[in-house]
Amino acid sequence: MYPSGALHALGDPTPLPIDPIAAYTDHQTHTKKENDAQLIRDDSQSPLLASPWYSTRDLAACLRVDTSTLRRWRTARPPQGPPFVAVSERVVMYSAVDVEEWLRRRRTVPRRNA
Repeated sequence: MYPSGALHALGDPTPLPIDPIAAYTDHQTHTKKENDAQLIRDDSQSPLLASPWYSTRDLAACLRVDTSTLRRWRTARPPQGPPFVAVSERVVMYSAVDVEEWLRRRRTVPRRNA
């Protein structure tokens, strides 16, 4: 889905989708017995599982940076950029909640002189 006024100008190549690629919708409660202790995980209480997720490619398109910039931020010591989850060695995902929070922290609001 490409919102009107999406992240490209006339003549630019077709933009990547900026909507998150996945949304978790299974809100089951899972239980497991271990050493007579019952562990309960209620997915509906987890904002990470309930929120949409971006791939590196999709987030780079949204932020108007190259994918290599996100990779450089992740591998910097200490890591920079928005929080991420390394699903595997080659798959990294970004929660929309984390990305919005990261952007808000970086936001600068100029003051007006009285």
